[in-house]
Amino acid sequence: MRPQIMRPRILTCVTAIVLVGVLAFPGWLAAQAAAKSQQPKYYVFNLGAPLGGAPEAVGINNLGWISGGANLTGNNVVNAEVWIGAALDLGTLGGPNSNVSWPNHSTKGEIVGIAETAQANPYGEPWSCFAFFPSATPTGDVCLGFAWQDGVMTALPALPGGYDSYAAGVNNKGQVVGWAEDGVLDPTCNNAPPASQFLQFEAVIWGPKLTEITQLPPYPGDPDSAATAINEQGWVVGISGLCSNAVGGASAEHALLWENGVPINLGNIGGRAWNTPVSLNNNGQIVGFANTSGDRNAGLKPNAFLWTQATGMQALPLLDGDKTSAAYDINGKGQIVGVSNGALDGPVGQRAFLYENGMMMDLNGLIQPDSSLYLLIAQGINDSGEIVGTAIDTSTGAVVAYLAVPSYGGESEAESSKTAGESLHTVVVPDDVRRQLTGFSRLVWGEGTK
Repeated sequence: MRPQIMRPRILTCVTAIVLVGVLAFPGWLAAQAAAKSQQPKYYVFNLGAPLGGAPEAVGINNLGWISGGANLTGNNVVNAEVWIGAALDLGTLGGPNSNVSWPNHSTKGEIVGIAETAQANPYGEPWSCFAFFPSATPTGDVCLGFAWQDGVMTALPALPGGYDSYAAGVNNKGQVVGWAEDGVLDPTCNNAPPASQFLQFEAVIWGPKLTEITQLPPYPGDPDSAATAINEQGWVVGISGLCSNAVGGASAEHALLWENGVPINLGNIGGRAWNTPVSLNNNGQIVGFANTSGDRNAGLKPNAFLWTQATGMQALPLLDGDKTSAAYDINGKGQIVGVSNGALDGPVGQRAFLYENGMMMDLNGLIQPDSSLYLLIAQGINDSGEIVGTAIDTSTGAVVAYLAVPSYGGESEAESSKTAGESLHTVVVPDDVRRQLTGFSRLVWGEGTK
């Protein structure tokens, strides 16, 4: 397969959408008023909604490049986005959707993600990409991983016989990790609509030349696997299990670390499904989310975890009153960011968290009190402690991307104040807002698995 190349479009920021109805946040406003006497630990900045719909900032590298996705007006299509001073729309590979849904850390100007092509999938597979696109129904187009650099988006091929691929992470050596279909009709796939998955998929590394593809073996006994992140030492993390829906669940029966191409089982925290490493640093610390109970067919009810060689996989504590959580990124200092949620089967209180030095903190309790932003999800953090994610602007009701920068004018360490990061509040996120979100913001509520 010859690489496909697509030139991006540069778009200016447009006015963020206004949600139907008025969102009231009395508890949040009261908590912010009470915090006015405290020195903020982070200053948060509104990155807006550059394409008119809900955005999701998912990663920030040590140069300050922010990567993610932004919905177009109407919230039915998403395009991969990079914020480098101004917002840059990376375009697609010929189809309607593209996205960056996993933290990107490379400082060599390379961004990886997924994009639809104009080619119809002969099996009509929604593929793993559909869980990270906002549309209510799949397009049926082939979706491929991409690597973007110097203004050029290059498609990453599937394994021989396959149609789809997915790129999740890249290091500074140009090694891109993800997963790709091969030509095997896998009997463990869920063929029934809406999943409609037929072909087996395996964890792969593309590069350093993007036409080079190396398959990583699944855990012994598992037919399928996927790689989600890679560090500068070449450690790769990911999942292994059944084909299933090609999105989490039984596909993530085993959380894996590949060292020199050899899969190592990272264990679990009580559940047999959704054991998903999302990010790792160069110290070999790994974060992600996993079910705490249930078999391989259980629905998503995750808890954030941290894995180290010394401790193995350990569940992170929950914020007071919350039921589930997920960790999405970790920096070189061991600071972890993610999302904490109320009950999944009721009105959902969702808030961004920061975990460091054994403390789990609501990020909303660490920012300047006069901010109109309520931070829903923290998805990326760099070695300077700068955090990106998705928020609601309480002054307009708009879903926006944000950047939170540590305060160096006073006490800069979050752990210096026990009260600043305590659980203060939760916000009920309406169904119409949930449906606008993409990537992990959508998946954590189960929207991407239906």
